[in-house]
Order: sequence, then structure tokens, then C-alpha cells
Amino acid sequence: MNTTPSEKPSIIDSVWPLLGLISIAFHLWLVFSGLVPNLVSRPIHLMLAVPWILMAPGRSMALTVSGWMLGTAGLAAATWIAFNESTLGDQYGSLAGQGQVVVACVLLVCVLEMARRSIGWPLPMVAALALAYGLLGEHIPGEFGYAGMPLNSFLGTLTIAEGGIWGSLTGVSVSIVAIFVIFGAVLNAGEAGQGFMNLASAAAGHLRGGAGKVSVISSALFGSISGSASANVASTGAITLPAMTRLGYPRRLAGAIEAVASSGGQIMPPLMGAGAFVMVELTGVPYTGIMAAALLPAILYFAAVWIGIDAYAVKLGLAALPADQRPSFKAVALTTSFFFFPFATLLWGMFVSDYTPQYAACMAILVGALLLLTGADLRFDAKRTASRLVAATRTAGQQIAVIASIILCASIIVGVLGMTGLGVKVTSVILSLSGQSLWPALLLTALACMLLGMEVPTTAAYVICVSVAGPALTALGLEPLQTHLFVFWFALLSTITPPVCGAVFIAAGMVEENWLKVAGTAMKLGVGLYLIPLGMIANPDLIALDAHPFWALLAMFKVGAALALVSYGLIAARRWLAQLGFLAAGLLMLFVPMSTAAT
Repeated sequence: MNTTPSEKPSIIDSVWPLLGLISIAFHLWLVFSGLVPNLVSRPIHLMLAVPWILMAPGRSMALTVSGWMLGTAGLAAATWIAFNESTLGDQYGSLAGQGQVVVACVLLVCVLEMARRSIGWPLPMVAALALAYGLLGEHIPGEFGYAGMPLNSFLGTLTIAEGGIWGSLTGVSVSIVAIFVIFGAVLNAGEAGQGFMNLASAAAGHLRGGAGKVSVISSALFGSISGSASANVASTGAITLPAMTRLGYPRRLAGAIEAVASSGGQIMPPLMGAGAFVMVELTGVPYTGIMAAALLPAILYFAAVWIGIDAYAVKLGLAALPADQRPSFKAVALTTSFFFFPFATLLWGMFVSDYTPQYAACMAILVGALLLLTGADLRFDAKRTASRLVAATRTAGQQIAVIASIILCASIIVGVLGMTGLGVKVTSVILSLSGQSLWPALLLTALACMLLGMEVPTTAAYVICVSVAGPALTALGLEPLQTHLFVFWFALLSTITPPVCGAVFIAAGMVEENWLKVAGTAMKLGVGLYLIPLGMIANPDLIALDAHPFWALLAMFKVGAALALVSYGLIAARRWLAQLGFLAAGLLMLFVPMSTAAT
């Protein structure tokens, strides 16, 4: 798999910043241009992703040549869709003639191969199996068969209508996710990352276990704009991991702290990665409502990690950061402004001026771009600014393309589930296996999310699981937002849970420690990732901050106390009887409901 431009100097290498700039300009233009037909904007979104994924130099000549051939065909097919949008609308999702069948097949193969080159085999394999079921499911006997569809209608719904790769999920990628990816790329190209580190060091560096706590704060801040655990580990870990090992942290603990802290980025508002924006589309809850619901659980997650680090600090005698490694007040004030002003603009636009999230993000992008003109030295440097702009355009173009590849492929699965009724069948199986009881259904769903999350990115795992299991949980009495947050959190477990645990692999490599040791420690530190989703179900007010703020805060303190007991039992309690006592007390506090306004 090769999704990034070659690092070797080449003629085509100079094209990537220009392609990134075109992608940025197009997605920003969509925000201000008014209504653009979906069968125009969404195929162009695919067209802008194709070069980054299929036409970047591959590891071999065969990959490069095949990528160019398929990419050229995919560009032609998407262009044809965009130019014939008005005509295709009159076909009501049915292909007319062999030429259109060829276009449909090219688009589907292109999307599958883009996903494969972006994130590997698992997601496109699931999508390919879904396509096979859609084509051959009529031959399956029993409950899991279906009546079948004409080939022209099946392929047409997926490729020339808004029921497949051009569906609502792709619309989210086009209109919202891409904008926030651009925002993150602009911030990361400047001084914002250093601002995160300086603020974290100033806030927590003087405490015991200070280097670990700095990692928690910096990863929470950085992750809130990156939405990627792996990117978070690689960026903040480059600074925090050496600091922790220098101060005597065991390597397994240093790697675990960074992996666990970085995994929280996808659940920390305001951005939360692509999953939050997909959740807006699937639930119908406004983005500000998603943020309000996600805020307290995210705070609890990082608080539990903080408590775990403090327990390890007491147990191992881990000291604070030395004074000479903590930034001055001036450095903190200057560098934090590089993320404070863009974030303030974003939040002002959404909460004060009541703009749409993407419009508010556009204003924040403008502020962030202006700040690229200078640095902590408060000087204008044309060469530095040009370098930052190139970095921002390349990063934005590439990340938009990778996310587009994932969402387009996931859209195939969602489209097939809708057309064939397979999602309803899976829902009935879950209800049957759970005996119509909520908690067994939750555990089945959690297991499915965790297993699927080991193979595909969090957003894709969330979309697939919530499409098939979400209706069952809702039928058993959960609110839709509860269901979606529960599924999303458990889809995230694979970042620290063996055997895959991507964030752990990266952190373990950076500290040169056995990954299983790092994973074991990470699971103790990240216990909140396993328990907080269950806490949302047992304490529904935890996600009702906007509707019942008092009860939400009360629920947060209750769940927080439970997590503290569990964390202390896992990490600091020295006798097995004490461990069991703390764990039992914590779990009891977590699951025993309290009388609330919601009830």
C-alpha cells in the first residue's frame, strides 16, 4: 500500500502541492457556492482523491502502472457521471445499455482498489462480499436469502443514484469532513502543535509523573484536531516518549501512556475525526449536540488515564519534569495563541453566531492560514511561510483522499444493506441471540465492534456496526444517540487492544519495547475506553449535558469515582483481595443507576 507521494525528488512530486491546493479550493468553494447537485460534487470529490491513492508512485512498477490505468479509467467514469448528472436523474437508478454497466463496474473496482491501497484488504473485502451477496443472494436458501434485483438496477443504484457510493455518507465526506481536515492540516503546519506541547508542559509538567501527564494533555489537544490515534502517537510521541524515558519511566509504561492518550483524540470534541460528522448524518442530531453529548465521556476518559498515571507515579516514584524542561510563560503565551485564535473562531462561529460547522470552520481556516505568516519569533519569513503552505496543502489533499477512500467503500456496504434488507436480518439475529434483552445485545454488539475495528478504521467499523446492530439496540429501548456513541467507542477499542492495537504498535516501536508488554499496560491505563460506553447506558444523563446539565455533571462525578476505584485496583492495589475490592466497588458504582431527571 502506498498512499503518500514519493519522498524522492521527481517531476511529479512538485504536482502534489498543486493538487492539494485544488482540493482545498474545491471543498471550500462548495461551502459558499450554494446548492451543487450531489451527482456533480461527489464524483468530483472522488476525482480529487484518485491521484493521491492510485497515481502516486507505488512500491513496484506493476503497482504504479496498474494504478495509473485504473485511476485514468476511474477519472473518466466519475467525469462522465458529473457531466451527465441531469440525464442520469431521469433513469431512477437503472443503467441504460452496456456502456453504463462498464462505467458502473469501473467505479466500483476503482473504489475498492482505492480502499485497499489506503488501508489494506479488510474493508474492501467486506465490501466485495456485500456486492457478491447483492448479486447472488437470491440463490441463498432460508432466512438470509432475498428476492434479488435486476443487474442494471442493482449496479445503477450504487453508481448513478444516491443510494451507494454517492450516498449520504459520501456527502458528509464532501461537505463537512474535508473542511475539518483542511482546518487540522492548516493548524498542524504552523506553531499549533508546539503550542499544545507548551501548554501541556506548563499545566502538568510540575506534577509527579509530569511527563506522562503532559502526554495526556497534549494528546487530547492534538487529537481533537487530528482525529487519528496513529498520527497522534507519531507527532506528540516524538516529544513525550524521549522525555518519559529520560526521566526513568519503564519503556512499557511510556509507550502505553502515549498510545492510550493518543487514542482519545477521536472522542474529544470539538472535531473528533470523521466519525462525529458521519454520526450527524446518521442520527439527525446537530453537530453541536454531538459535541455536547461526547464532551463529558471524553473528559472522563482522559481523567481515568490521568488517575492511572498518578497511580503509576506513586508506585514507581516518577518525578515531575525538571524546571529547565518546562517552557517559560512567554513561550506558552505566544505558541498557544496559534491554536487558541483558530479554535476560538470555530467555537464562536458555531455557538455564538449559530453558523453551520463547516462555515465556522472556514472562518477558522482563514485565521489559521493568516497565522502561518509568522511564528513564535513574531517575524515574517517568506521561505518558512511557503514551506508551511506546501505542507498544509499536501497534508490536506492526502488526508481528504484517504478518508474519501474509506467512506466511499463503506458506502457500498451501507448501500447493499439497504437494498437487500440484510441489515434487518442481522438485527433480527442479534435480537434472537440476546433473548430480547438489552445487556446481552450490547455485549454482542461490543464484541462485533471490537472485532471489526481490528480490521478496518474506526469510522468504517462504526458505520458498518451501527448499520446492522443499531436498529436492534434502538428496538430494545436505547436512544439513537446512546446507540451511536456506544458503537463508536467500542469501534475504537482496537487501537489499544491486542492483537491489532495500531497505536500500541507505533508507540512500542518508538520506545523499542515488546508490543505485548506495552499493550498490557495500555489496557490498564485505558480501562475507561472499555467501561465508559457501558456507563453511558447505565447512566444515560452522562450524555445529556445540553438537556440536563446538573444531572449530567452528577453522572460524570459518579462514573468518574467508579473509574478511579477500578483504575486504582488495577494499578496501585498491591494485594489481590484489595484489587478485587476496588474493582467490585467501582463496577457497582458504575452500574447502579441513580434517580435522575431523565427517568
